[in-house]
Amino acid sequence: MTDFSWLTARPIAHRGLHNAKAGRIENTLSAFDAAARVGFPMEMDVHLSADGVVYVFHDDVLDRLTTGKGPVAGQTMAELKAIPMVGTEDRIPTLRQVLDLVGGRTGLVVEIKSYFAERQRDLVEATARELATYGGPVVVESFDPRQIQDLAEIAPDLPRGIVADDAASAADYNHYRHVGREELATLSHRSWSQFQFVSYWVKLLGNDVSRRVRDEWKLPVTAWTIRKPDELQAATDFGAQLVFEGFDPDA
Repeated sequence: MTDFSWLTARPIAHRGLHNAKAGRIENTLSAFDAAARVGFPMEMDVHLSADGVVYVFHDDVLDRLTTGKGPVAGQTMAELKAIPMVGTEDRIPTLRQVLDLVGGRTGLVVEIKSYFAERQRDLVEATARELATYGGPVVVESFDPRQIQDLAEIAPDLPRGIVADDAASAADYNHYRHVGREELATLSHRSWSQFQFVSYWVKLLGNDVSRRVRDEWKLPVTAWTIRKPDELQAATDFGAQLVFEGFDPDA
């Protein structure tokens, strides 16, 4: 049985322990090192470059976090690395750089980004290859249950989870081609996606779906993204581990 004890033992730093005012942009080596130094597990987002390199970045476009403009899709790793992050010396890191930096000091939560309309099995395969030789605690998650299904086939021993909410946002979920929004909202795809834990939207904790996950399925639950005291209280009351940003939960 997979040991998830580390996943729920300590709050998880969302995209690393970032603080732009201190020069640590989200999903950078500086933010990940800061989290590792104080023992927080860390969440990160991965994409695949045009030349097949898994890299760590959240957005679909460069504009918010870098000095560049336009989509990240279609760019090689060299092209991405040439673009500075805003206000720092950091550049977009590869997943391999993050793994080498953290080196098992704390746990990693790797979210595979999805464009939803495409299955992107190549990203799942490349991520699994990178993690195959990593010696530290790690789990993989995605909003897209097809990617978790692929991961179960490609790397069955790699712990995997689903990121979920009520799938109510048309802007976020109308791009799906092969999974219905009701199936996403109720997590009824569990029979074929085979997720082993759930990262759930904090604003919905306590609803029927989250209670089923906790009480009936008895799966670990993390709650995203905790930024305010009422969200902290909701996650604590439910018994979900925090995926946090913008404050120090140890303070």
